[in-house]
Amino acid sequence: MSKTIKGMLLTLFAISLVIAMAGCSSGKAEEAKKVVIYTNGDEEAVASMETALKNAGYDGKYVLQSLGTSELGGKLMAEGSKIEADLITMSSYFIESSQTQYSMYKDLAFTTNAMDQYPSYYTPILANTGSIFVNTEVLKQKGLPMPTSIKDLTKPEFKGMVSIPNIMDSSTGWLLVQAIISQYGQDEGKTVLHDLIANVGPHLESSGSGPIKKVEAGEVAAGFGLRHQAVKAKAAGAPIDYVDPTEGNFSLTESVAVVDKKNATTDLAMKMAETIIKDARKDLITNYPVALYQGETVEDVNKPAKSMKFTKPLTVELLKEHQDFFNSAK
Repeated sequence: MSKTIKGMLLTLFAISLVIAMAGCSSGKAEEAKKVVIYTNGDEEAVASMETALKNAGYDGKYVLQSLGTSELGGKLMAEGSKIEADLITMSSYFIESSQTQYSMYKDLAFTTNAMDQYPSYYTPILANTGSIFVNTEVLKQKGLPMPTSIKDLTKPEFKGMVSIPNIMDSSTGWLLVQAIISQYGQDEGKTVLHDLIANVGPHLESSGSGPIKKVEAGEVAAGFGLRHQAVKAKAAGAPIDYVDPTEGNFSLTESVAVVDKKNATTDLAMKMAETIIKDARKDLITNYPVALYQGETVEDVNKPAKSMKFTKPLTVELLKEHQDFFNSAK
């Protein structure tokens, strides 16, 4: 009997030891799991978010990967909740479309105090607004008039002197197409866009920041892109001016969302999302001066004169329609 009892005790001890070791190993693995962040944000946005996360004590607890909007959007729509990322910052329309398809995000566990109403599973980190901008010196040298509309850029005298972003590569290009369709409709809008693309020639840019760079360099006289970049360039003393076109200033938001992996990493990702909204906004609004949350203000120079919203909800499907519209206008 004593041998039997002794054997049973040894067996129980061995089982307990295995369970304890497994638990310890599991705990270490979970502790070592870093939050994976995917973002389509540019350098300024990434820097603001990383500063906030590090100041909050999350240094070494996350891995951040920057991807282009098209690349990250493709991964979201193809992979859903199986995506490696635990936390994403991305164009809001991609977040909404991927949620519709996969129901992949966890409702935010914190109060945002946003000015506008947003779905429970995301909140914006920044907004970008479109406008025309010009190089005043080049306009003077070439004897070109100051444009007041996107349609003005289709005039013969602007041939080869205009730069715009390509909607196939850049969401900034969508702001241009929204403005054209909203003002002129599909038929006249296609003519306007065709004439614009003809004037653009080789200055069709894959990056939303491409046009302002070409305008600043004097390679072209005018461009369409992000309004805040032109405001910033003018304030720095560059011969740049900006124009709120008669077709309107359309905007896109980029938002933060937590992929619901239903584990401890999801909970940590939620805390990081809150840190980005609560702590990074003071830097984000400096580089992207659009007020999104209660208590935020921006200088009058950063308030577009003709702020507009597209009549239809912005979705990946609508983007595809407008990309096809763009290509058919070439």
